[in-house]
Amino acid sequence: MRRLLRLTTYVPIVYWAGTYLARFLLFVLVRWKVSGREQIPVAGGLLLVSNHLNNIDPIILGAAVHRRRIRFMAKIEVSKSPLVIFARIYGAFPVRRFEADVGAMLSAERILRRGETLGMFPEGTRSKTGHVGKPHPGTALIAMRTGATVLPCAITGTEKLGNPLNLLRRPAFRVQFAEPIVIPQVKRPTEAQVSELTDRLFAEICKLLPPQYLAAYTGSGTPQQEHDGSDPPG
Repeated sequence: MRRLLRLTTYVPIVYWAGTYLARFLLFVLVRWKVSGREQIPVAGGLLLVSNHLNNIDPIILGAAVHRRRIRFMAKIEVSKSPLVIFARIYGAFPVRRFEADVGAMLSAERILRRGETLGMFPEGTRSKTGHVGKPHPGTALIAMRTGATVLPCAITGTEKLGNPLNLLRRPAFRVQFAEPIVIPQVKRPTEAQVSELTDRLFAEICKLLPPQYLAAYTGSGTPQQEHDGSDPPG
């Protein structure tokens, strides 16, 4: 416990140092552009929701937001890997993926109620195909229970990092923010309310994406995606 407390004292330092380093590397190694940064509220609980293409996306989002520290969930399996120290000092907190993890939900709600920023990926895992996948309800549930402002966001280009050699071509990365959405607080949202908001939020993300990222949608509007279990659910 004492060790964990000592680690948490370094979280802000590590986060901001990593964020500024990421911004520098992005300018040097890739062609990246951020659009809609003026849409980011300067204060108050903020739930940032985005599509997910690469494990580095949380760092990319942190660099794009720049002026607000983002907290993310980390899959529980990270606690059994060498990455656990980095995840903790970066400020991530554990979640059991694709389960009703009450502890993780309460942690997320506390972050938002303190007026901080929480980042979530509604798809629940990074895409292996580059196409968007089916969103999970956790993001909408947290938004409704807290009445947090939701900021839809889209990332493109980071899927190219699946092959590090692509960095030699200075690939183009894009981060685009939409207008924030104020969600009325509902202490006990129904399944129908959560489902409706899940679709609404994910539709806002999809509006920001080029057509090639939406190709996995079927005629019924249900997205298809391969899950590799590498990232926490939103």
